Amino acid sequence: MRASYLPDPRAALALWLALQLRRPLLLEGPAGVGKTDLARAAAEALERPLLRLQCYEGVDESRALYEWDYARQLLYTQLLRDALGRELAGASSLDEAARRLAPAEAIFFSERFLLPRPLLQAIQSPTPAVLLLDEIDRADPEFEAFLLEFLGEFQVTLPELGTIRAAHPPLVLLTTNGTREMTDALRRRCLHLFLDYPEPSRELAIVQTRVPGLPEALAQQLVRFVASLRSLELRKRPSLGESLDWARALLTLGASTLGNELARDTLGLLLKHQEDRLLVEARIEPLLNDAKG
Repeated sequence: MRASYLPDPRAALALWLALQLRRPLLLEGPAGVGKTDLARAAAEALERPLLRLQCYEGVDESRALYEWDYARQLLYTQLLRDALGRELAGASSLDEAARRLAPAEAIFFSERFLLPRPLLQAIQSPTPAVLLLDEIDRADPEFEAFLLEFLGEFQVTLPELGTIRAAHPPLVLLTTNGTREMTDALRRRCLHLFLDYPEPSRELAIVQTRVPGLPEALAQQLVRFVASLRSLELRKRPSLGESLDWARALLTLGASTLGNELARDTLGLLLKHQEDRLLVEARIEPLLNDAKG
């Protein structure tokens, strides 16, 4: 990849197979291991536009697929009022008036008044796109059922316009942090990749790539220290993103080694719960000694 992302061989292979087989790729794993970044890097490396739908409880068709521009429809109705009046002149009944208005109704529910959301944008993109359905586990199971046609056939059905098929099937990446189990129907339509915390050697390479200028000895200490924290019974283990934040902070502070006081003062970049911080502070000296190798 040309992007600043260092995938492990399994991730690179899974992404290549998703492209070759034209299948969605479900990325599963703890928060902060680079699932979303993999989608961004894929779009950058492939030189494709990235479309993103951030999922949440209650996300529905109008947020994911399309909605009608009712304000524009109303404006056109007001502008065409006289024309509509002439069309209805002489109608002897409501039934006859409705029949005369039918062609005009079709105009108001055409693509001219359509507001495409990420799924429809991916279908209609004039060039192949990368579509990221981020944190799909936060959406309701009913939303998964809505996605099945799109994931299986790269097409969507709009009641007013019929079925729209992708001229250029997008590369679709779905991420889940495992807050709930995905349905079997969704899993069947996707290739699967589990992304875990990187091995220390790969995390070191990522830190050195993303935070150039950090002294190598300090980077090694940082990676070993974070690996030790992840082995503890923490409420939230430090993510790769938090390792990078800590590295940037240490670089900004001009640090050359990881001392007791510096580590204590900057633990808030790694640990986001007070009980985790108290647990680590009680063990800070042996953890730092292990990090120094």
